[in-house]
Amino acid sequence: MNHPIAPVYDRDSQILILGSFPSVKSREQQFFYGHKQNRFWRVMAQVLGCEVPEDIPQKRAMLTKHHVAVWDVIASCEITGSSDASIRDVVPNDLSDILFCADIREIYANGGKAYQLYQKYIFPVNGREAHLLPSTSPANAGYSLERLVDSWKVIRESLD
Repeated sequence: MNHPIAPVYDRDSQILILGSFPSVKSREQQFFYGHKQNRFWRVMAQVLGCEVPEDIPQKRAMLTKHHVAVWDVIASCEITGSSDASIRDVVPNDLSDILFCADIREIYANGGKAYQLYQKYIFPVNGREAHLLPSTSPANAGYSLERLVDSWKVIRESLD
């Protein structure tokens, strides 16, 4: 399966957040973190001090206004449903356009699978460290919204 969503970034982006691969809901909506139970948009709104965006234009505007780029580690793979555990035959995304265009100061991985895949496929190519953040996925039930926000505050600190 090929990645169906273009990255969100512009020349003013300073932070890059990478997921693994879009969920079924995200692929249907053609935008990142489309599952209603995924806490990404609520976490980012709290971290950035703004309202939770309701639609794709608002989500895109929130990210670009706050200099945050979003994409995924995987360009294509075999995947069953939305299960990161089922991912195989990975072809990584090429981050060079984003890293060339924007002044990315920090790279963050949204969850363990994104981090693991980044370390395996992308770090050896670009040599840029990524920081592991707890996944905003509903599958990460061990983290409350409050605990996620607390962990993700490093993004705000990186932007200041």
